[in-house]
Amino acid sequence: MSSATPPSSTSDQAAPRSAADADVALVSALSMELAPFVNRCLPVQSYVGDKYRFQGLLLHDIRIATVESGTGANHATRATNALIDGHRPQWVISVGFSGALQPHLKLGDLVVADSIVDGDGKGIKLDTRMKSSPSDGLFVGKFVNLPQIVRTVAEKKALGEKTTGLAVDMESLAVGRVCAQRQIPFMSVRVISDTMDKDLPPEVSAIFGSTGFLRAGAVLGALWRRPSSWSDLWELREQSTMAAARLGLYLKNVVERLGEDLR
Repeated sequence: MSSATPPSSTSDQAAPRSAADADVALVSALSMELAPFVNRCLPVQSYVGDKYRFQGLLLHDIRIATVESGTGANHATRATNALIDGHRPQWVISVGFSGALQPHLKLGDLVVADSIVDGDGKGIKLDTRMKSSPSDGLFVGKFVNLPQIVRTVAEKKALGEKTTGLAVDMESLAVGRVCAQRQIPFMSVRVISDTMDKDLPPEVSAIFGSTGFLRAGAVLGALWRRPSSWSDLWELREQSTMAAARLGLYLKNVVERLGEDLR
């Protein structure tokens, strides 16, 4: 397993800083994952490039760049490279939702990666220098990344037992590998949006499909084929909204701390 901890200075950061440069960059798959944090910031700019949506924000005097990558490793890799090319961040954070792989994790718990592996156990180690605080709903441990959504209770249980992983997502490892290659400090901060005790609706996989972005037509198709899916999808939306709010508050603290360290 390789390390993603880079030296403190990099070739990308050696040149004088420009107005487009960011202190911290955030990579999320979906806009709703980051929306509560964005609402805490001052918007500076928003643009679309190579089909990805970028935003420039200010939190106090901390300059932040974000990108909505869509789901999956390929999208995450391309979007992260584009974000780094355009904004030369001094830190990159992969943020968003994750599924619990351990039974003690509850909806809204925060998880921070100290390593990220794929389904074969290959990946990166991270120097997080953080400890779990269960009383605060904060857990540090291994993330597992797969190319597909882990939907059922049985799948989550099997993956957790096989890998001893804490949580699963689809993008963190790709973002971390880009940052390791480009020697930029990286961390992954996520929130549990689905637990081990309940299946995700079967329509979830089709809703995102191969594009990596939410497909409105697939939502309508799901409702047409299984009208009762409305209640399942609505419950998932409510859970995701709550989880995103919790993530947004914690991210504010993380970004403020990184901003202080960079000054």
